[in-house]
Formats: sequence, structure tokens, C-alpha cells
Amino acid sequence: MAQTVFAPAATPIIPITDHSGFPVHRIFCVGRNYAAHAAEMGHAVDREAPFYFNKSAHALLLSGNDMPYPPRTNDLHHEMELVIAIGSSAQNISVDDAMDVVFGYACGLDMTRRDLQAAAKDKRRPWDTGKDFENAAIIAPITVAAEFGSLKDQVIQLTVNGDTRQEATLADMVWSVPEIIADLSTLYNLQPGDLIMTGTPAGVGVVTPGDVLRGTIGDLAPVETTIT
Repeated sequence: MAQTVFAPAATPIIPITDHSGFPVHRIFCVGRNYAAHAAEMGHAVDREAPFYFNKSAHALLLSGNDMPYPPRTNDLHHEMELVIAIGSSAQNISVDDAMDVVFGYACGLDMTRRDLQAAAKDKRRPWDTGKDFENAAIIAPITVAAEFGSLKDQVIQLTVNGDTRQEATLADMVWSVPEIIADLSTLYNLQPGDLIMTGTPAGVGVVTPGDVLRGTIGDLAPVETTIT
């Protein structure tokens, strides 16, 4: 094996409730997957197909750690999401078989530099600087799928400083988890270690230094951070 000029970055690892750790390979994110959120952002829901953007695995911040306010923004937003952890390879998988590749679930925050995202949208440019930056994917410990049970109408909620900002149910998603996995597997060969952030409900908004965020979904471990 060839020597490297500097040590490669370590693979990010998310704790697994009552188990060891989950090494993160890639992070995929679903856009506009709750109709009310799409409406508040000025868009209609497109039922033709889901659409996606990516975050680097090295954008990961483990729940419980502070999030430093990121540079080049005055409009940092929270987006509370259900995260799917993939445990098996999948390519062109059917909707009926899609849940077979799910390892577990977690609460997550898709943090967004909204002003940079809006500027990119206006110029029809990629969203990378608005979405993919250090600490922009805050994720709680993963619960194994069999221990969580079926995805039904569990409540997804985010509070900021104790006040509820976002609240909906997983049943409100435009594209279900099996539909998302099946569709994404036609674009990528999904691998163990991949994460899918499944979209956010309405109520996204600004956070500033000092704000304390806490997101919950059913009995999953909550995602928590303080903006510093």
C-alpha cells in the first residue's frame, strides 16, 4: 500500500443504541418530502420522483456536541429529519424489498445556510455551500430497526429553547421510506454505512448562538445540540 503525504481522515462513526458503532459511508438527503414544508418554501410537491442532494460524511456532528455557528451566513436554519441507516448493498431494489436493507433509524438535523442556498437557487446553481459544510448533519445514536418496530405515524418534533418549532408525523411524508430507498437504489449502488435523511416537516427557521435544539421521533434517541 502506498504511503500518504498526511494521515487520511478517520471514518465518522455513529453510536448504535446498546451496540457498537456504525461507520458512515455517504449521506443522502431528500428534498421537499413534506407537503407543508414545500409550501412554506414556495414550491409545489412533485410526485413524479423524489429528488436528492448530498452531504459529506465528514459534515457529521454527533448529537450532544455543540455546533459552532458556521461562516459566511446570517441565516442558519434547523431542519428536523428521520435518518435511515443502510446495512446491506442494494441496487435497483423493489419497493416491496426495500426495508430488507435497513439497519436502523435515527433522529437527525439537516442544518442549512439558508441565505447561501437561496442565492444558489436564484442563479440555478448547486446547493452545496448551503447544505454541505462542517457540522451540518447532526445525528443521534442509531436504533436497530427490529428494536424500533414499524414506521407508522410516529410524531417528529423539534424544539428550540423548549418551544416547539416543528411537529408532524412520519405518515405525512410525500415519499415513504421504501419508495425513497427503491428510487435512490436506481441512481446509486447503496452500500452499508449509507445514511438517508428523509426530509423535514414545516416550521423550519432561524437559530442563533445560544439556542438549544432538541429533536425527537417516537422512542428514538433524541438529537440535541447547542449553537455556539
